[in-house]
Amino acid sequence: MSDNKRDIVVMTPQDGLGGIRIADDVVGVIAGMAATEVAGVAGMSGGIGGGIAEMLGRKNLSKGVKVEVGEKEAAVDLFVIVEFGVRIPDVATQIQMNVKRAIEGMTGLSVVEVNIHVQGVTFPNTDTKEDESNRVR
Repeated sequence: MSDNKRDIVVMTPQDGLGGIRIADDVVGVIAGMAATEVAGVAGMSGGIGGGIAEMLGRKNLSKGVKVEVGEKEAAVDLFVIVEFGVRIPDVATQIQMNVKRAIEGMTGLSVVEVNIHVQGVTFPNTDTKEDESNRVR
């Protein structure tokens, strides 16, 4: 574990047993997992490169997530890609509720804000190989 106070939350329980340390990355993974569980979320976004949002796989759950953690509170920014056809405000609200519930339930931190940044939209896959094979015989 790192001793950098910006990367770790230190909570001191009342019972005198010692402190509890939760790394920012742990909170980020919890937030990323909770966000990807919401229907309509295609994945997390690693940022915009060349004008196109880069979608990350499930192995990078803390990517696309920015957290600020204090001793008792946390603020989260999530960068997501949604599926075409969903109502974005509804999906964003569901992400906010799911992330808040997951972080508060697992860490005991109070989540003061969950900001959703929609970075892109994915479209359904169309099978172009079939179309090409039927075109030329």
